[in-house]
Amino acid sequence: MEKSGVIWSTLSVLFVCVLLQTFAASPTQAPTSPPAPSRPCSGFKSCETCLSNVTCLWCQTTNTCTDYPVSHILPPSSVCELSQARWGVCWVNFEALIIAMAVIGGTILLSIIVCCCCCCCRKRRSGPDRDEEQYARRREEIRQRSEERKAERKSKHDEIRKKYGLIPDSDHPYSKFENE
Repeated sequence: MEKSGVIWSTLSVLFVCVLLQTFAASPTQAPTSPPAPSRPCSGFKSCETCLSNVTCLWCQTTNTCTDYPVSHILPPSSVCELSQARWGVCWVNFEALIIAMAVIGGTILLSIIVCCCCCCCRKRRSGPDRDEEQYARRREEIRQRSEERKAERKSKHDEIRKKYGLIPDSDHPYSKFENE
């Protein structure tokens, strides 16, 4: 479980870094004057000024601003401990940023999985209901046909009984007196 959390946090940080570098590298409009030479990160003396430049990393223990080690996704402990490193904003350390990104990413992933499972279960539940309806409809049709056949048989049997006098004909006026 810990290893997957580290992987997710690493991927989350990588995603944030790529997004920040993409937006920082692509200006929205062309510059009209030549760019001013950028100040090296080591020249900044406070966290706010250091982190105003996205390529800088502030280390809280040494109170120094260094260039972000772009060859690594996470800054190595030789540069600064993760719990003391600040990047982007001064009030969030790298360790908390990694944990927050992992929690957010895990929540989003879990939400997507739950939604997919719910959609699949709903589709499965609606299938048997239709089958049950068709089965009930078919059973009702069979019952009706059976009732019709039973009524036809009864009418034919009654005609045969009438023909051979097995059923007294109520239309005949003297039928009442024959049985007495």
